[in-house]
Amino acid sequence: MYAEWTRKDWFTIGEAAMESGITAKMIRHYEMVGLLPEANRTEAGYRLYNSRDLHLLRFIRHSRDLGFSIKQIEELLGLWQDKTRPSREVKKLAQSHLNALEAKIRELNAMKAELERLVHCCKGDSRPDCPILEGLAAE
Repeated sequence: MYAEWTRKDWFTIGEAAMESGITAKMIRHYEMVGLLPEANRTEAGYRLYNSRDLHLLRFIRHSRDLGFSIKQIEELLGLWQDKTRPSREVKKLAQSHLNALEAKIRELNAMKAELERLVHCCKGDSRPDCPILEGLAAE
């Protein structure tokens, strides 16, 4: 059995981390929360991953890079693995996430504009009066 694991189609957690761009700690976390199936193990207990696992890890990493939550990634993985899924379900999930990102961008832009206004009002000199602090304290 161990001879089978020594072939290059099996990767240690460190190698899987390097290949997928996900830290070993996060790989263990994704395994624990069920995004990734439990790893095969050597007789010494070391985790081993195959090319399918690496493909899943890359899918997870790309999904995380786009800001999808663990729950959303779980849904996406289910849809990805279901070859009979209607694409409208995938689009609905992605559109919902896009809408949330757009709302967050509007919120961040409003925060930025307010902070720019406060910074512009402050002379930044040696006097104690500060429009930034006054603005933060305002109701």
